[in-house]
Amino acid sequence: MSLLERLNNDMKQAMKNKEKDKLSVIRMLKASIQNEALKLRQDLTDDEELTVLSRELKQRKDSLQEFENAGRSDLVDKVRTELVYVEAYMPQQLSEEDISKIVNETILEVNATSKADMGRVMGALMPKVKGKADGSLVNKLVQQHLS
Repeated sequence: MSLLERLNNDMKQAMKNKEKDKLSVIRMLKASIQNEALKLRQDLTDDEELTVLSRELKQRKDSLQEFENAGRSDLVDKVRTELVYVEAYMPQQLSEEDISKIVNETILEVNATSKADMGRVMGALMPKVKGKADGSLVNKLVQQHLS
């Protein structure tokens, strides 16, 4: 089942169950995917859909941080709820241990020896963990391994 089909089914179920927050998030995700498809003038691949979902997830995490810093607990609760719904459509996230293993393999693969090679490592690594790991965590682990 494609992501759009899954979103449509979940949207119908959320309407039946009168889950306003969930329905709102599903509609937003669906709109983001459809907008991206219109922009590219073609149906999205699974990888492109994952990119859109990752972008939406990152936006919510950034918003959550900003609202917490501003002391807006009303908005913090709303964004946390949205995060739960968005994460439900993301693939299973890799553990820090798994990411560390992939980082080591990639460092050996590109023959990286210092922090100067960070760009090459990240360029080779990110496609491997796309959507399955937080970029800031990956960045931190690469820096640790290269130092």
